[in-house]
Amino acid sequence: MFDDTRPIFQQLADRIADDVLRGVYAEEEQVPSTNELAAHLRINPATAGKGLGLLVERGVLYKRRGIGMFVAPGARSLIASERQRAFVQRFIVPLLTEARSLGLDAPAVVRLVEQQAVEQQAAERQAVAPPAAQQAKEEQ
Repeated sequence: MFDDTRPIFQQLADRIADDVLRGVYAEEEQVPSTNELAAHLRINPATAGKGLGLLVERGVLYKRRGIGMFVAPGARSLIASERQRAFVQRFIVPLLTEARSLGLDAPAVVRLVEQQAVEQQAAERQAVAPPAAQQAKEEQ
């Protein structure tokens, strides 16, 4: 459920943001209340409220007084943009730094990424192959 690496309210905010990004909660749709989240996740209501508040500060959720919290218009694209910037900083910048130290230019890195993607897709297809097809392949 939650781990000890980061505060629970941040993990909760990330979970709800994940749900918005995946379409579990659409824009203008109501999200569970502080009390509902607290009861369902067995956490302190103040912690749940802090997680929701963090999303309000980021512009992902907004409050309707007396009604609850709703997904803000544009929240999905906001989250995607934030995640893309974080992805670049966390993965692409170090990748390019390491590639440079190995003498690889950008086109070589792109080729390596494309090659790995093809190999990974083939492995995933093989992993989900129907049992009969897998058995026939093994018998050959």
